[in-house]
Amino acid sequence: MSALPEGFEPLEPFVDGWALGSADERMRQRLASAASEREAFFNAGKDLVPAALALLDKKSFDEHDPKEERLMLLMLSMAHVAQAVEIQQDDEPMHAHYARFITITRASADDNP
Repeated sequence: MSALPEGFEPLEPFVDGWALGSADERMRQRLASAASEREAFFNAGKDLVPAALALLDKKSFDEHDPKEERLMLLMLSMAHVAQAVEIQQDDEPMHAHYARFITITRASADDNP
């Protein structure tokens, strides 16, 4: 059985590692992941972001079923990974070194995953 809504099957392999419940967990996963892992997730999901957001925007957060909630968590992780893959690129290890000293204690996305 699929963990995500229909049409998002390419993201299935990333659910266990990236559908994380807090901004701090998402940042820690980004920091712990290898460049190849981030790029695989990014490449699998980048073209699905518009469709995912269109689907998720049809309901309020409290109306999302478990599959939609997992998709939302993946999209939040995608924002972390996109920063590393698109912006930081080869400088990601340098930024990751200092980011390890940061703890995200609260994020607006954590209030409404």
